[in-house]
Amino acid sequence: MPSAKKKTVLFTSTAIALSMVAGAAHAGGFALREQSAYYQGMSFAGNATTGDTISSMFWNPATLVGAGQGLTVESHSSFIAPVSDIDGTFTPGALTTLNGATTSTAPSGDVASDAWIPASYAAYRFNDQVVFGLGINAPFGLSTKPEQNWAGQYYSRSSEVFTVNVNPAVAYQVNDMFAVGIGAQLQYMQVRLKSAYAFSTTAATTEFKGEGYGFGVTAGLTFKPWESTEFGLGFRSAVANDLDGSYINPGGRFFVAGVGLVNFGGNSAGIDATVVTPETVTFSASHRVNEKIRLAGTVEWTNWSRLKTVHPSGTGTSTTNPTGLPALEFNYDDGWFFSVGGEYAWNDQVTLRAGIGYELSPIDEKIRSTRLPDNDRLWLSAGLSWAPTKHLAFDLGYSHLIPADTKIDISGNHQDYNSNVGTYKGDVDSQVNIISAALRYKF
Repeated sequence: MPSAKKKTVLFTSTAIALSMVAGAAHAGGFALREQSAYYQGMSFAGNATTGDTISSMFWNPATLVGAGQGLTVESHSSFIAPVSDIDGTFTPGALTTLNGATTSTAPSGDVASDAWIPASYAAYRFNDQVVFGLGINAPFGLSTKPEQNWAGQYYSRSSEVFTVNVNPAVAYQVNDMFAVGIGAQLQYMQVRLKSAYAFSTTAATTEFKGEGYGFGVTAGLTFKPWESTEFGLGFRSAVANDLDGSYINPGGRFFVAGVGLVNFGGNSAGIDATVVTPETVTFSASHRVNEKIRLAGTVEWTNWSRLKTVHPSGTGTSTTNPTGLPALEFNYDDGWFFSVGGEYAWNDQVTLRAGIGYELSPIDEKIRSTRLPDNDRLWLSAGLSWAPTKHLAFDLGYSHLIPADTKIDISGNHQDYNSNVGTYKGDVDSQVNIISAALRYKF
């Protein structure tokens, strides 16, 4: 029988993640960076410092001190239009050969799903020192769906992840130089993953699905050593999402040594699993050169290396499951993001901005899977703001992402490889375009 470590029914290293497009469209791994149309236009340079937008509270709650008098509300929307194709070869293993699988080069088709990511913010200045804020975001998610019977179907079919994060926060202006902020995170996560079942002669689908909640905090500070220069340091904690759900396989044949192939029925098991989304530290700086020009930069670290292996536990099994519940292998490295940008006040109503960024993915070829063939990527961005009145402003941002050449090699010592299933080797061709828009209003 297959060992517990090398289950024939595999959920690959990205079992709670997405495919190339998801990683390429946002922060490395399966995080979503698109939380601000304003900062989208600068490749998120300076996003942990104060500015004309309160959306910076997502990265640093202390920046709420930049809000005006009374109530400020903002609505941001990002439309992600990715293209991602995976072309490669699947060579069947011992079990998939017995069940009729043959060598396949069937392409994935465009696995990417266009997506709309909303983000909303509100801030109320209580007095000269205290500002309350609220952010509602989708910090992790998106979905992918290759062709049903593509070559890599035994390692992944569809993947869906959805999150909602509610973030109340408060900021306090200590003096002219320092401000601090703290907040809470209340997060909901929903996951649904499918792949072809190696035990089935018809390559039927196995499914993992679950949903649950988690809690965390945010914190930050800003420092202005001079009137024209500001530094910001923000922190978003890890969130442990406790998922309840089910694992379903369609039934098939199981090889027993000395006996041969034994037929067994389908299985539906209730499961519990804890998936921890990582903490992030963001450091930004901004400097106003003159009344028209402001320059900014950002360095961000994400603790993806805390994601090792997730072991779901069963809460009930209707029939015999010869493979047990699959372990979810991650074993990511830490992620890093670097960007520089600037903005130019064209006139009293229009501000232009641009930026460039580079992201170091937490995933390399040693662990890269068909669910998340993530890689390093270059960000090229531009944007503008139009403020027709002192109360109302609109933002537009655009980014084009260029991933590095990406290969998948699930064989040998790869953490997902199982000789009973087979090998998959392929190349990923992808690019991503992101358009963001926002409305900001001060009452």
